[in-house]
Amino acid sequence: MVKVDQKKCIGCGACVSICPEVFELNEDGKAKVKAQKNIPCVKEAIDSCPVEAIIK
Repeated sequence: MVKVDQKKCIGCGACVSICPEVFELNEDGKAKVKAQKNIPCVKEAIDSCPVEAIIK
């Protein structure tokens, strides 16, 4: 299960750009998980997060 640590997230949107099937920005401009999917772009999004806010 993938999660986004809201305290760490800076809302850069990298994960949304890389994996829009799983991530979206919430009303606060921070990333959130919209669907739990085990697809390759999830790992790429985790690796791309500049503040390591995505946890699997």
